[in-house]
Amino acid sequence: MNLVYKLLRCQLRGTQFAGFFLANLTGMLIVLLSIQLWYDLQPFFTGKDRLFRKEFLVVTKRISAFGTLTGRNTTFTPEELREISEQPFIRKTGNFTSSRFRTTAGMELGRFGAGFATELFFESVPDEYIDVKTEEWGFEEGDNRIPIILPRNYLNLYNFGFAQSRNLPKLSEGTIGLLNLDIRIQGQGKESGFQGKIVGFSDRLNTILVPQRFMDWANATFAGEKGAEVARVIVETDNPADERMARFFKSKGYEIEGGKQAAGEMVWFLNLLTLFVASIGLLICALSFYILILSIYLILQKDRVKIENLLLLGYAPKRIARPYELFVLAVHAGTVVLAWLSIWGIRGCYLPFLQAMQAVKSGMLPVWVGGIVLFSGVFLLNAGIIRRKIRKTALSHKI
Repeated sequence: MNLVYKLLRCQLRGTQFAGFFLANLTGMLIVLLSIQLWYDLQPFFTGKDRLFRKEFLVVTKRISAFGTLTGRNTTFTPEELREISEQPFIRKTGNFTSSRFRTTAGMELGRFGAGFATELFFESVPDEYIDVKTEEWGFEEGDNRIPIILPRNYLNLYNFGFAQSRNLPKLSEGTIGLLNLDIRIQGQGKESGFQGKIVGFSDRLNTILVPQRFMDWANATFAGEKGAEVARVIVETDNPADERMARFFKSKGYEIEGGKQAAGEMVWFLNLLTLFVASIGLLICALSFYILILSIYLILQKDRVKIENLLLLGYAPKRIARPYELFVLAVHAGTVVLAWLSIWGIRGCYLPFLQAMQAVKSGMLPVWVGGIVLFSGVFLLNAGIIRRKIRKTALSHKI
């Protein structure tokens, strides 16, 4: 064993060893660094401000002067709703339900000695389309409290418009969540009072939202309607830039509210660019491991004459393969450790930026596990290549 090892080692040059080591380190580092980046950037993909997120568009019928004069209906029929939901570019749809009763809301600002009251409206959508996650969202018949979600721009309008002109205090999201609204609902000869609680602010839906259960109960109680007409539809799509969707909405006279389609197109193209960059990274990884395998073949090809002589002297293929396997094992172990240290240093450079954005997960467990799995897999692959090549040499010479 020692004689075989010395014979093969004396033919291994430093440049050959360095090339094999660098090829192994390149592939290992790219793969493990990709795993660590994916793990650290998970909040961007799964959190509230994630990059790859579902796109929601609000669809309405176009309102024209002619339609207004002729009293054209701007609500969707059941057939039209079914037609929208059956389109291949639409994943699923949800209906807006509007309040059919009269609603007033008032609020006192306590020690400031000011307050206001106004008429308003409510709308509701299925809970799965709401982008505010809170345990306070819900309603049961008999409750005196109504959770409310406001559009975030409503708060900006109050702070920089109404409050500014009336010399009223400006309110933060946390502060306004502590205030209660006095809500009066009237209809069908009935009147009831409720306490409104603002539980969040939506960036997706530009309306005053209440739970679907409350809306269904209130419309039935104060308006005598169980199935109100649908004037707005929220649709979920993977690609808001799909030309088929634009053609369909245009042909039907439907409109997308608030220019969300243009913003959705930008997100979609950004997602496409990110996937393209990720694909390039995978290609580089594949090429790195190909170079690694090619290095093994070059070493074996260079030592082919010595391997043949050892086989002719009676050495078993397994015994000849063992020094190569130990060499590969040592190189792989060194590259895994060096890759771990490199990633630890690289992560220390970008981690402060992620922590500043409060979007980081702690730890390098995926890299530790991935390194061990990758080390084992690549070593077994290379060991198999070495033994197969030596056996093939033995068979070609009928040894």
